Parts: sequence; structure tokens; C-alpha cells
Amino acid sequence: MPMSYEEYLDEVTTLITEKYGTTDEVAIRQVMDAQEAGFFIEHDDDERLRTLERAHQDAATIGKPRKPARSRKPS
Repeated sequence: MPMSYEEYLDEVTTLITEKYGTTDEVAIRQVMDAQEAGFFIEHDDDERLRTLERAHQDAATIGKPRKPARSRKPS
């Protein structure tokens, strides 16, 4: 059974904290930033996208720590 949109966002937030060891505040900010950027628009429109499996995928997409960009040293 698909989750409500709010339940889905809560699940993604929880998974980010569990998988990547971030604080609740950081995970909430990541989900809110993704929401503001339009990442979850399709999830709001299509309840079939609000599954636990998809929540794991989305948590990895928006919550996975990124490697810092390599800086170029002047020659």
C-alpha cells in the first residue's frame, strides 16, 4: 500500500539519518531542499512512486554524501 505524500517524505528523511548518520536537522533540510527543487513533484502526483523501495532509492539520491570537487592547482 503506498504511503501518503507526507509519510513518504518522513520515510525518506528517516532513511537518510539511518543510512548516512546525519542529524535529523540535516536530513530534513536535504528533503526540504529537494522538495523545493521539484524532486518530489511526480511523487505527489503518482502514489505508485511512494513505496518503501523507492524511498530507499530517493534517500540515496538526495542524502548520499558527496565527494568534494577536486580543486585545480594553477600550473
